[in-house]
Amino acid sequence: MSNSSLQRARQWRRLHRRLVVALLTSSSLVSQCWLMQTAQAQTTAYCQLPNEAITQKENLRIGALKGNTDSDKRYKALVKQHADYLRQCRSRTWPNTQSIWLRLYPCDARSGGIDDILDRLVNRGYNQVNVEVFYDGQVLLPMSDNQTAWPSVVRTPGTDKTDLLAQMIQKGHERGMRVYAWLYTMNFGYSYAQRADRQGMLARNGRGETSVSYVPDGSQVFVDPYNMQAKTDYYQVVQGILKRRPDGILFDYIRYPRGTGSDSVAARVEDLWIYSEAAKQALYDRALNRKGRELIQRYISKGSINASDLASVNQLYPEEATPLWQGRTPSPGDSLASLQWQLWQLSVAHAAQGILDFLNLATLPAKRAGIKAGAVFFPDGNQAVGQVGYDSRLQPWDRFPSSLEWYPMSYGVCGSTRCIDDLVKRVVSRAAPGTQVIPVLAGDWGRSVSNRPALEVQMRALRQEVPQIGSVSHFAYSWQDPASDRDRKFCRLD
Repeated sequence: MSNSSLQRARQWRRLHRRLVVALLTSSSLVSQCWLMQTAQAQTTAYCQLPNEAITQKENLRIGALKGNTDSDKRYKALVKQHADYLRQCRSRTWPNTQSIWLRLYPCDARSGGIDDILDRLVNRGYNQVNVEVFYDGQVLLPMSDNQTAWPSVVRTPGTDKTDLLAQMIQKGHERGMRVYAWLYTMNFGYSYAQRADRQGMLARNGRGETSVSYVPDGSQVFVDPYNMQAKTDYYQVVQGILKRRPDGILFDYIRYPRGTGSDSVAARVEDLWIYSEAAKQALYDRALNRKGRELIQRYISKGSINASDLASVNQLYPEEATPLWQGRTPSPGDSLASLQWQLWQLSVAHAAQGILDFLNLATLPAKRAGIKAGAVFFPDGNQAVGQVGYDSRLQPWDRFPSSLEWYPMSYGVCGSTRCIDDLVKRVVSRAAPGTQVIPVLAGDWGRSVSNRPALEVQMRALRQEVPQIGSVSHFAYSWQDPASDRDRKFCRLD
């Protein structure tokens, strides 16, 4: 190519660049309509905004914070224009919904804090943000309206009425974004475990352990999903969050804890988290006669049954032909070994059913309010391991309601996109027709992180391998902007 041709090409690119910026900063509706298609073709992939538009918006935001009324007026107008552009761009660009996971901190209550975060997300083409509202034993509700068993995230004196979730929803909508609330589910947090009146609500295994000591960093406190007080406490959290009317609500940690090494597999009944009083009683109640109940109790207390147990049970209840419990179909060929296997399967099913029941209860207020609900899970969390074992998380996601949005955390690490795509395909192959599957990809734009390819590389591969996927989410804002996340996390709210 000649020098003159190269020069004309550069001039052409600069002209289109200026057209994009004009679209995103001009107050003229006529120019917006005239330039829309050209700008659509020239903006960065995935609806990300050009640097010139980002810089102008940030300068106006800072000017508005300093009290400049002209900057404030122009900033609000630009926010609206970017919102209009985002809606149109995402409607024409795959994926139509591109969401990101975000944790808020007390310092986000500072003037302009929420605006700053949301502007950064819009700049990167996100039209949905999943805001963490219940995590690490605290809830994103204002102190003045927190009726739950947990402290508020923002509890600095003078911030009693600070409602970060309500602000996120309002300001997110102004920017053309949907705002979902994202909650831990069966992981209630360390503060809950410190309450003397809540000790009986914690999940326990057959070795007398709770997850406080079982999980190495002590950060996870899982509850017994059969405990009525735990269910009541959680229901109050969900109701408080839904009062703010988010566009959706997502439930995470719908599982039991996963240990390390051999503890990552549940292969014996004492490995199961069914030894809290409520869970045990619910298991015993699955018996259909006295022989069945007695045998279940002996199996749970000892970890196995033997021939003397069968003889004793027969002697105690001679009028009953055979032990019965839910799901058991007696066979003339049943032996001690087969009975033991059936009791193991009953116990595993009981543990998994507790998770499903807890999820159904958690999603009930959203269904009643007409708000979308979704479940977050590990695609490999429901696997059988070896001859008799199961992944200790016992996450039965393949039995989650298809009416929920499914968010499989596809965090495969193999130096390529292959293992990531395999996780998504595993979920899609098991989902009922019509189930909305929204993969969660981990990483950052433009660079590999923790041996995972850059997000755009993962996105291209996902679209090619699973073309029916129309929505994708990215974990997390803290990965993409670690400096911002660190500053917000450790600053002091004066």
